[in-house]
Amino acid sequence: MEENILEIFSSIQGEGKYIGARQVFLRFAGCNIKCSFCDTAFQPAASCRVEAIPGCGEYEELPNPLSVQEVAARIRAFVVPVRHHSISLTGGEPLLHATFIRALASEVNVPFFLETNGTLYEEMASILDITSYISMDIKLPSVTGKSLWEEHRRFLRLLHNHDTYVKIVVAENTEEEEFQEAVHLVAHIAPQILFVIQPATPFGSVHAPTAKKLLHLQEEAAEHLANVRVIPQAHRMMGLL
Repeated sequence: MEENILEIFSSIQGEGKYIGARQVFLRFAGCNIKCSFCDTAFQPAASCRVEAIPGCGEYEELPNPLSVQEVAARIRAFVVPVRHHSISLTGGEPLLHATFIRALASEVNVPFFLETNGTLYEEMASILDITSYISMDIKLPSVTGKSLWEEHRRFLRLLHNHDTYVKIVVAENTEEEEFQEAVHLVAHIAPQILFVIQPATPFGSVHAPTAKKLLHLQEEAAEHLANVRVIPQAHRMMGLL
């Protein structure tokens, strides 16, 4: 089995509940939605950038697609000399590659940390048993151009017994009505779950929310949810991928 992989590298998790943890990042190509503030290139590429030594910042190019065995060998070369918390499955949208992920699980002995847009609930169900940690995004209609509430609802219902947190990225122009709908969706299904408000990192026409707006949104969410935190993208502050 082969897949189009964009990057394999070792770095620090810069978002959410496990911020600061050392991870191997496995970045898949392709996504099923397009967010207005997306800062990641996810189109399929002719080659995969693979870090030569964990954390060195120097890369070699491997021709795509890569086999499960080749990806597993590269991951093992990282986790043997340097202890890693988990493998971050990121993208793009990694659940588009659920079959490959399941095959990879039999080749590596490191927990999977899934970073997902929280819409592909059938694919999530197919690898739930091999996924240790889940970072689930909620995408607002103003960001994606379409409503994904029902997809998010079905996705979150799968995860009540797993180590999961929900993340929502907000910008200065985030509409409060949409934000409140996201809060109510989570509160109805999992009111005790960690709910992370992540301020958008400025680029292009995207502007970060003001401190006043962040505090207000946190107050709104905390009226319905037990654990609401504001956590920025720390890896950007450190100059990491």
